[in-house]
Amino acid sequence: MKVLKKAAIIRSKKDTIHTKSERSILEAIKHPSIVSLHYAFQTHHKLYLILEYLSGGELFTLLEREGVFLEDSASFYLGEITLALGHLHSNGIIYRDLKPENIMLNSEGHVVLTDFGLSKESLYGDATTHTFCGTVEYMAPEILQKTGHGKSVDWWSLGTLAYDMLTGAPPFCAENRKRTIDKILRSKLVFPGYITVDAKDLIKRLLKRHPPNRLGSGPKDATPIKNHSFFRNMDWDGLLAQRIEPPFKLGMSCEEDVSQFDSKFTELTPVDTPVDSKISDSASLTFQGFSVRGTFSRGRGAGTEAKTEVTQEGAHVSET
Repeated sequence: MKVLKKAAIIRSKKDTIHTKSERSILEAIKHPSIVSLHYAFQTHHKLYLILEYLSGGELFTLLEREGVFLEDSASFYLGEITLALGHLHSNGIIYRDLKPENIMLNSEGHVVLTDFGLSKESLYGDATTHTFCGTVEYMAPEILQKTGHGKSVDWWSLGTLAYDMLTGAPPFCAENRKRTIDKILRSKLVFPGYITVDAKDLIKRLLKRHPPNRLGSGPKDATPIKNHSFFRNMDWDGLLAQRIEPPFKLGMSCEEDVSQFDSKFTELTPVDTPVDSKISDSASLTFQGFSVRGTFSRGRGAGTEAKTEVTQEGAHVSET
C-alpha cells in the first residue's frame, strides 16, 4: 500500500500533476512487467494506492548481493524491462525513473516496474517535455540540460542500468551531484576488459548523448533494441509470456513471503502516520475522482486472469 499526504502534495503544482498521473497510469496500463493497481481510495487527508505485493524484493538488493550479473542473467532482466518500456511508450508514457530500486521481482523472479510518480502521459511520436526529474546517475543528458526530452530518455537509462548490472556501478558516478552531472555530459565511456563486444556495442548505442543517434530513439522504439546482437538468443514471445525461467531462484515459501526484504522494516509495527497539516475541503477536492471503481486482475502473464469487482462509492472513506 502506498500512502500519500494530500497537504504535502498540493503545495506543488508539479507534485499534484505527477500524483494524478501516477494513479491514471497504474489504472490504465496492464502488462506482465508493470505493477498492477488493485484499487485506490482517499480520506480527507490522504491518498491510498493498493498495489500487488511483489515478494521477490528489489532488483537493487539482488544486484548488491551478486555484485555483478553474468551477461545471460543481465539479458533476461534487460529484456523484460525493454518489453515494459516499449509497452509504456506505445501508450504515450515516458517512465523517467528507471533504476534498480524501482525494479521489483515477483515471487517467481520476474521483473516488475514500480513507482510511476515521475512518469509523463500523453507524449506520442517526437513530442517532448521539459520537467527536470529522475535520479541523477540514470538521467539522460537532455534532461540535465533542460533542452526538452522524449521517450528516448528511458533508453539512456536502460543503457546505464545495463552497465550497472555488468560492472557493479553506473557508468558516470562521482563524489557529488555536480561532478556526476559533469561526467554524464562530458566523460568518455570506459569499460572493464571482461565486457563482451556485443554488450559494449549495446551500451554504447544506448548511451549516445545526442538523442536522435540513440538506439530506440526512432519511430520503431524498442524494436531495434530487441534486434541487437546482445539479445540474439532471446525468445521475445516466451519472455513476454513469462515462459522463460528467471536466472535466480528466490526460494519463496509462498506469495506472502517477506524474506527478500530487510527484517528491520518487516518487523516494524504498521503505523498510520499522524497528519501534521490541515487541509481545506476545497483543497481535498483537488483529488476528486482519484478512487478506482471497477475490476482488477489477480494474476500476471499469459493465460486467463481471475477478476475481482471493486467498488468505491463516493470520493472518500472516513478516517478513524
